[in-house]
Amino acid sequence: METLTDRTAAVTGAGSGIGRALALRLAADGCHLALADRDAVGLAETAALAGSRVRVTTTELDVADEKAVYGWADATVAEHGGVHLVVNNAGVALSGTVEALSLDDYRWIMDINFWGVVHGTKAFLPHLTAAGEGHVVNLSSIFGIAAQPLMSGYNASKYAVRGFTESLRQDLELTGSPVSATCVHPGGIKTNIAKAARVHASVTEATGQDAAAATAEFEKLFMTTPDRAARTILDGVRRDRRRVLIGPDAWAIDGMARVLPTAYQRIVTGLVRSRRG
Repeated sequence: METLTDRTAAVTGAGSGIGRALALRLAADGCHLALADRDAVGLAETAALAGSRVRVTTTELDVADEKAVYGWADATVAEHGGVHLVVNNAGVALSGTVEALSLDDYRWIMDINFWGVVHGTKAFLPHLTAAGEGHVVNLSSIFGIAAQPLMSGYNASKYAVRGFTESLRQDLELTGSPVSATCVHPGGIKTNIAKAARVHASVTEATGQDAAAATAEFEKLFMTTPDRAARTILDGVRRDRRRVLIGPDAWAIDGMARVLPTAYQRIVTGLVRSRRG
C-alpha cells in the first residue's frame, strides 16, 4: 500500500494519543476514517479535528467486546464501501508485582491489549482481503521486545501481540494474501497511558515511591510525540515493514536486548533500585 489516498482506515483508540495523531495524518493524506474509542468525547474531538475533506465515522467501542468489534467491522464496510487498513492501537497499562496482582488484573489487561488486537485483526481481515489490498497494524511496545520489572501484565500482553503479529505476517505471505501486517514497538510516547494505568500498592513497596511519583518518574522517559509516532507508523505501512520501532529509546532498548539478551534484566533492575528515595 504505497498510497492511502481514497482508501479507508479503521483505527482503535482514536480518541487521543497515537490513535488521534494517526487519524489526523491519514485524513491529511486523503484517507477516509472509521474511528473507535471508549472515550466518546475524545472520539468526537478527533473527528472534528480530522475535518470534512474525508468521510469520518465514529463508534464508541470496547475492543475487549468481541461481538462489538465484529459489528464495527461490518458497519465500517457498509458505511464506507470497503476497508484497506486497520490499526489496532487501543491499550492500557498495569503495574504491580506478580505476587500482588490478581488474576482479574491479568485478565483485564489481556482482554484489551491482546484480545482487542486479535478481535480487530480477525474481524477486519476478511474485508481487507475482499478489497484486494490491505494492511494490519498492531501496536505492541518496546516492552514486547525487552521486559521491565513491575509490569508483568503489560509485558505479557505486548509480547503476545508481537508473537501474534509476526506469525500473522508469515501466514499472509505463505498463503499469497493481498494483505500484509506490521508490528509496532513504540518507546515512551507523550500520551495519557501512564496516567490512566492501574498501579498496585506493591509498586510503592518495591520502589519506595507512591503511585503519583512513580508515574511522574516514568513519564520523564517519554521522548516522542504522538505525531512523530504516527508518521513513523505510516511510513512503515508504505514501506511494508515487518517491525517498526518508534523513538530513540526504543532503538536503544532493542539494541541492548540484542547485545545482552539476558543481562539487560540486571541492568534494568539496577536502574529501578537506584531511584529509590
